[in-house]
This record gives sequence, structure tokens and C-alpha cells, in this order.
Amino acid sequence: METWLNHQTNVLTWTAEVTQTRTLKSLLHPLTATGRVWFAAPHQFRWELGDPPQTIAVRQPEQMLVIYPRLKRVEVFPLDSASPGPWRDALALLEAGFPRSRSELESRFRLLDTTATHELHTLSLQPRSASARRLMPLIRVGFGPADYQLRFTEIRFADGSSMRNDFHQIRVNPTLPEGLFEPRLEPDWEVVRPKSK
Repeated sequence: METWLNHQTNVLTWTAEVTQTRTLKSLLHPLTATGRVWFAAPHQFRWELGDPPQTIAVRQPEQMLVIYPRLKRVEVFPLDSASPGPWRDALALLEAGFPRSRSELESRFRLLDTTATHELHTLSLQPRSASARRLMPLIRVGFGPADYQLRFTEIRFADGSSMRNDFHQIRVNPTLPEGLFEPRLEPDWEVVRPKSK
């Protein structure tokens, strides 16, 4: 784990294609979606699911935007607000995948277990926050044993459902497009600020 943590300090930007799989008790088959994700240290992310993107989530320093281009709708969540559902969860997962130090990781998560094979090393983490544990008692992060690149993240929810993101076509430290984390919003789009529960 130490080598993986040390490697994360060299990751300034990162991008990958993603396959997101949600498993729900109420559904016979998992729900899958594909898209792309970008990261810039320390905490900026952009997710796009669908082609063309049907949903875009952007983490900015003070807030998260969830954009629905087809509906011309934007939801704005202050980062200290109640969780807006799977997008907040997905972003929390990526943050777990890019800790800047051991102390940062351990300030938010308790390490429960590590497993290693020739193809994958996996960390099983538990959120330290009691409120977070009630929602998602287990988070798993997988990385390659040779290059220490993030391969997957997974949340197990308290209700037995799960969400897993598998990453491929990974690029480390690419130059990211200007304005990537400042999406252009059209004047006629509806801006919604959901109330915290």
C-alpha cells in the first residue's frame, strides 16, 4: 500500500473511460453505463455518462454540478450539503482512489483488509464518519500491482446494493482541455438548488 500511496503524489491529472455497474436488489439484472472521467489534483473531477453525454457531474472547489443536457437542467449541490445520490457517491469513490497521503486516506477511511493477486491489489475501506457508514459501510479500491494505476472503485451500500466503476484506456498526467471543470451553461437552462434534508 505504501508504494501505491507514494505513487499518487505524482498523479496531477488523470483520465479514463469508465464502465459503471449498479446492482440493486429490486432488479434482476445490473444497470450499466459507459462514459469518461477526468481528474485534476487535488479534488477536481468531471464525469460524463452516455454518448453523447446524458449526465455530467463536475466537482468544483465549493460545489458539485449535476448537468442533464437533454433536459437543459443543472442541479447545484454545495459540498457540505446532504448527498445528492449516486453522483456524490461516485465522486467520493474517486477521491478515495487518489489520496494525496496516508494521513489523508486514514483521516477519512479505516483500512479493513488488503488482498493481492498478480493482476490486482484491492483495499477494503470503511468510512470513519458514522453517517457515511450508515449509507455505505464498505468501499473497495483496486489498482494494478505493476503500475499502481487505479483500476476500479466499488461502494457497497447498507441496503445490499452496490455501485462499481471499472476504468480502462487510462492516461496519467495528460494536458486537460481548458475549461473542463467550468462547464458552459446556456442562459435558458434551469438551475436547481435542491434543499438539504
